[in-house]
Amino acid sequence: MKMRMTYQFKWAAAIALALGMSACGVDMPVETQSSFETMTIKKQDIEVPIKFSAKMKGQADVTITPQVSGQLMKICVTEGQQVSRGTVLFVIDQRNAQHEVQAAQANLQAAQANLQAAIAAQNSARLEYESNKNLFDKKIVSSYMLENSLNAYKQAQAAVGQAKAAVSQAQATVSHAKVNLGFCTITSPVAGVIGEIPVFAGDQVTPMTQLTVVSGNRMMEAEFSISESIIEAQMSDSAYKHGDNEKLLPLLPDVTFIMKNGTVYEHKGRVTSITGVLDASTGTLACKATFPNNEGKLFSGVQGNVVLPFNEKDVIVIPENAVVRLQDKSLVYKVKADSTAVAADVKIVQTGNGKDVIVISGLNVGDKIVTEGANNVQEGQKVLFPEEKKKKKR
Repeated sequence: MKMRMTYQFKWAAAIALALGMSACGVDMPVETQSSFETMTIKKQDIEVPIKFSAKMKGQADVTITPQVSGQLMKICVTEGQQVSRGTVLFVIDQRNAQHEVQAAQANLQAAQANLQAAIAAQNSARLEYESNKNLFDKKIVSSYMLENSLNAYKQAQAAVGQAKAAVSQAQATVSHAKVNLGFCTITSPVAGVIGEIPVFAGDQVTPMTQLTVVSGNRMMEAEFSISESIIEAQMSDSAYKHGDNEKLLPLLPDVTFIMKNGTVYEHKGRVTSITGVLDASTGTLACKATFPNNEGKLFSGVQGNVVLPFNEKDVIVIPENAVVRLQDKSLVYKVKADSTAVAADVKIVQTGNGKDVIVISGLNVGDKIVTEGANNVQEGQKVLFPEEKKKKKR
């Protein structure tokens, strides 16, 4: 009973205070309803970044294999090492190759000596033939002797030809042996980064053995696939003709590479290749985008996304926060003439910028919709209110 009387006293005091303040000319605070933020729909152009899964590869990745068989004597580089073109990578046992060079050089010397002997014999046979011819003309020797000397001269000429061929063959053998000796020292054909080295010094290697991969990483290629429908949609207003990549590639915009951890690579790239063969199973075309990599920050095998900024023209763009998700539906609240809200089912696509969406259907130019606070709106609720004029003090 006492508590009830206390409440009644408090209410009476509050009412008396209010009446007293009114009598003294003090304005009481008036509750006002604020309007929701709205926008009027219009069409505009917007740049839409589209992401494609991609994998990096050095533009000049080279698999290093031996050209000769033998024991691997020395590994001159380490995994991840930056190398220049011509840097020695591996050394294979050179002893057999050196012996082959020495043997080939000895055979060459013997062939050259045989050639000199054959040339001397040819000169001697020629002199004898010429002498017999003079004597035959003077009728001193018989035709038989002249014929024999001519045959001997011809045989000497043939012997010189054979000796020359033997010298050429021996020279080729020496060259081949020296090439094989050179193959024992394996150098990098490109500037780049050393990949995994799966072999060890002392291993027996053959031309089938993969020693490592040198990734020529001055320029990197991101390999990805793009839908043919996207290409055709973006190029519909251009001079691009289907299949004419020479005209298409210059029309495509610069691209960005985003690594898996979200890091955006600092240099822009260009799409440099689009295959002319459509993958029937995926409906996509294989593409390559080339990125400069002078700082060596990109490596072969790095995965991420290639981002192509495509232009969408004359479309309806609204803020992401104007869309209310309800299960599988996307709703926006239109503002009617009486300032009440009515839900409208819309179809949208993401722009990729994290703040806007493109409306494909459900809205028309001139419609007014609720933006900020759309999640708090209910069907039929009044969302726009006239501003209250401030009361003057008496």
